[in-house]
Amino acid sequence: MLQPPLPAGRFWMLSVMGTTGFVLLWSIAALSGIAPRTFLPTPWDVLQRLIELTHHPFAGNTLQNHLLSSLGRFLLGFALAVAVGIPLGLLMAWFRAIDKIVAPVFEAVRFVAPIAWVPFAALWFGTGIGGPVLIIFMGALPPVLINTYRGAKFVDRKYIEASNMLGAGAWRGITEVMLPAAVPSIVSGLRISAGLGWQSLVGAELIVASSGVGYLMVKGQAGLSTATVMSGMIAIGVVGSIIDVMLRRMQQAIEARRGL
Repeated sequence: MLQPPLPAGRFWMLSVMGTTGFVLLWSIAALSGIAPRTFLPTPWDVLQRLIELTHHPFAGNTLQNHLLSSLGRFLLGFALAVAVGIPLGLLMAWFRAIDKIVAPVFEAVRFVAPIAWVPFAALWFGTGIGGPVLIIFMGALPPVLINTYRGAKFVDRKYIEASNMLGAGAWRGITEVMLPAAVPSIVSGLRISAGLGWQSLVGAELIVASSGVGYLMVKGQAGLSTATVMSGMIAIGVVGSIIDVMLRRMQQAIEARRGL
């Protein structure tokens, strides 16, 4: 049985308690001497390093510039996944022949982890922008396509039949019947896609990039600077959370408008 949502005040109180408890445990572990401070810095050491990275370049750029580089790659790969996944999902749902042609190839490719494309990305694109974009695309495409396909496939058949009886062609049937009905499912897929794309980006930058947060973390690891690595991890988590919140707000607005 589903529990009722928590009041906003209690929700934030529990969130603060959870964060405080995590930081406290981290501080105790760092100060206990379990590991040298070089390998397990305290939270304030990481915070100090995070602030330093915003003012002093590391691995060629400040933290903000590394983040901008990462975001540029992410947006390009994510936009490409959306531009391919939504139209292809709708076409597969409308045309049975396209579904039969694409489905076997897609079903095989979507189970290949995005990080498995790194060797090909490195061989084909080197450290240029193409490699990370390819990896982001491969990580972000499946959720968009699958949710678009499912959302369009489960449109009530009477609406499809009515559009056909009124003489609407495939183009109008797809754009005016299937697409509006599939929007909630598509937006839900975008949230999953964005998360996987952002994770795929960081994995790609660890190997096939010369800038970005992943690259910063690699250089921090090479210099035995755990605080730098953890600062990069915090930046990744914060930006990823912001992206998810934006998409969640868009999803809630669409659902409220449609009375869902």
